[in-house]
Amino acid sequence: MIRSLYTAASGMKANQTFVDNISHNLSNVNTVGYKKSKIEFEDLMYQTLQEPGGQNGDGTRAPVGIQIGLGTKVLATNKLFMQGNLEQTGNNLDVAIEGDGFFQVRLTNGEVAYTRAGAFKISGDGYLTTSQGNIVEPGISISDDVQDLYIDASGRILGTLTAGELPEELGQLELARFVNPAGLRSHGSNLFTQTEASGEPIIGEPGEENIGVLRNQFLESSNVQMVEEMVAMIVAQRAYEISSKAISTSDEMLQTATSLKR
Repeated sequence: MIRSLYTAASGMKANQTFVDNISHNLSNVNTVGYKKSKIEFEDLMYQTLQEPGGQNGDGTRAPVGIQIGLGTKVLATNKLFMQGNLEQTGNNLDVAIEGDGFFQVRLTNGEVAYTRAGAFKISGDGYLTTSQGNIVEPGISISDDVQDLYIDASGRILGTLTAGELPEELGQLELARFVNPAGLRSHGSNLFTQTEASGEPIIGEPGEENIGVLRNQFLESSNVQMVEEMVAMIVAQRAYEISSKAISTSDEMLQTATSLKR
């Protein structure tokens, strides 16, 4: 019965983390480029009371053993990089990636980070930046006299310097993709950084090296499905409740055992 208390407590702890993860997904349902997390569980170690195939008292072999599991724990929170819906904005600096890949941005500490959020801006010194002010790599400078700015599907930044002239190429966006994007480290602010699990970035122009293409005047919305998350929340709540019920039941059994008199 003492075992059951700790086992049920592990279930309550794991399902609380489950609800935490669902809450985070739901809170980012309107975050541009957000990728939802899916929580994964694993069972804990087992207490073996009798080995499978062990010898019985009468000399026979037990076809199955006696193993009592000791609960569950959270194994991982797996980022799912499924494509989000593309929403048209009409803004020439908004860019969505259709397919695999990430925009590269330079952080203030010099490190390169990666994002799916393409709501770009132009800084005071003319560089293409994210909404947080991080420069988009490779650094692209756009003068203030550029007109009719446009970013095509292959990442070329085009614009005219004089009305009536043909557009000129002002720069080229490059994207990065990873063998295991789920291994990237989440930093908030729509940013990821590489880890040993993600592997080295594969850099290329949009449409090459199995990298997706760009859609100008579009933004990629969050891939969170509210109905799926609400169903998962109900499942997590019921699992939490039944684990707490197991603790109550174990406590009642212990109370009965301690109240026995000779």
